[in-house]
Amino acid sequence: MLIRSNVVVLIWLLAVCVAKGQGGGTLADEYFKAGEFEKAANEYGKLLKNDVSWSRLSRYVYSLQKSNKADEALKFMRKQQRSDEANRSYYDLLIGQAAAQQGDTVQAAKQYTAALQSSKGSTIKLEKLATAFSEAGETRWALRSLETAREVSKDPTAYSEELIALYRATGQTEKTVEEIITTSKQPEKKEMVLAALQPYLNTKEEPTIEKALYSRIQQEPNELAYNELLIWYFVQKQKFSRALLQEKATDKRMKLNGSRVYDLGMLALNNKEYKSAADAFEYITQTYPQGQLYPFARRLVINAREEQVKNTYPIDKAEIRKLIGDYQRMLQEIGTNVKTLEALRSTANLYGNYLDSKDTALTVLDLAIDLGKTDRNFVDKCKLDKGDIYLLKGEPWESTLLYSQVEKSQKEELLGYEAKLKNAKLHYYKGDFAVSKDILDVLKLATSREIANDAEQLSLLIVDNTGMDSTEAAMREYAAVDLLLFQNKTDEAVDKLNQMWKKYEQHSLADEVLWLRANTYLKQGKHTEALDDLKKITASFSTDILGDDALYTQGKIYEERLKDKQAAMEAYQKLLTQYPGSIYGADSRKRFRLLRGDVIN
Repeated sequence: MLIRSNVVVLIWLLAVCVAKGQGGGTLADEYFKAGEFEKAANEYGKLLKNDVSWSRLSRYVYSLQKSNKADEALKFMRKQQRSDEANRSYYDLLIGQAAAQQGDTVQAAKQYTAALQSSKGSTIKLEKLATAFSEAGETRWALRSLETAREVSKDPTAYSEELIALYRATGQTEKTVEEIITTSKQPEKKEMVLAALQPYLNTKEEPTIEKALYSRIQQEPNELAYNELLIWYFVQKQKFSRALLQEKATDKRMKLNGSRVYDLGMLALNNKEYKSAADAFEYITQTYPQGQLYPFARRLVINAREEQVKNTYPIDKAEIRKLIGDYQRMLQEIGTNVKTLEALRSTANLYGNYLDSKDTALTVLDLAIDLGKTDRNFVDKCKLDKGDIYLLKGEPWESTLLYSQVEKSQKEELLGYEAKLKNAKLHYYKGDFAVSKDILDVLKLATSREIANDAEQLSLLIVDNTGMDSTEAAMREYAAVDLLLFQNKTDEAVDKLNQMWKKYEQHSLADEVLWLRANTYLKQGKHTEALDDLKKITASFSTDILGDDALYTQGKIYEERLKDKQAAMEAYQKLLTQYPGSIYGADSRKRFRLLRGDVIN
């Protein structure tokens, strides 16, 4: 009676599984889909005499049950247990599942083990059994089946994708990560591996990745895939200095002539990790002084340090002079050629933008144009630089002439859009708001997202703050201050902004004045004054467009400049609460969690 009861339970269980069964498009399948179960059972019975599969067996037993032929199903099962040795594992599985549903876990485990043992000699049988276990909802036994199949196959990477999915489904994070790392040895699965690891970043499981990678590298030090994966992990975490350590080790071991270190240096530079970038390029210059990358790396070492100096406020002019000296020594060493022309541009812009030596800057740019005249893009970049220098000198007509030349030369190219944006800003500085807006409206459709965004922001500023009075006086004063800031006249700009704040405190430009003054204070290294203005924006203009910008910037000042962890967390948390749709939301959440210690770095 117990066996009969078990079979009844089994038949009921199969009703859950049948939807997952894979038919072969046979007449039996058509009957089954149509609900004609007696006919389906007859057809499946015929088919099972020649070919037994889990799905066909499931449908057959279910069809018998729906046809009120449970006894026939029981008779079939008993007979097949004795005679069908090739598919015995399926019957062991079914009986085990029935026992499990009755609460007899010991008997279930015994039957499942028997199913596994009867398939152990064949990877094909184990694969089929794993599928059957999965369809029956026994994921852990499906895992055991595939793990056994891997042992039998003697291939340590066999069934990797299937095992990753099963480990994840059973909540075994460490094994999931281990399996993903194992799979990285297969070059064709690199993208799959990275996509599989991505969801674990910035979660409590994240430390598992680093731990597993270090362990695997110690076990297999010559397996490059593990090193590459660790470098990728460090880059994702913005830990460029640690990525560089690994990349240097790889470079030395694999004798890669610095190519991958160079690529990492460029990535660090683009991510504003200037120290790591400089270290990467320095490694190349010291390790490969005769290599092809040497002249490029030699310039980029200085360029990375230049960016670091230019983004440290207030800017130290002594450091600027040192940079110019470094560029000059480099040019003396290597000579002026296509590989070093960019150093001339950098030198000119340092003279013009930071040392107020505008004529010297123009002279250097003219030399660069002459030496690089065969490279149209380089020449046009120099022309844009010259246009900027002339604007610094207060000669806008020379500027617009140069910008327009580049627009014509670089139609529908990125440099052309950049030149057009510079012309739009020039009209804005001069107070020609209608002309500026017409150009900006065209640039909103630019293929470069950065240029399109800049155009959108300036256009909105003009639209929001013109037409309110016949003279547009406030907007003209604001644009004039913007020009002063472009010319690095920060003290004069602050004086003008102070006057504007008193004069236009009730004007629609009021929050923009505070925002501009706050950012100018930051350039002067006056963090307290900047915070005061940002707090005025969040207090009095919280519903305006700059509300979340001001709060986010407060958080960054507290975090990066004042090292006040608690105040930074409060600012980020307030932003997440008050501005749930802010573009700064994701970064604020990440910064908040890092400060709170949610993610180990």
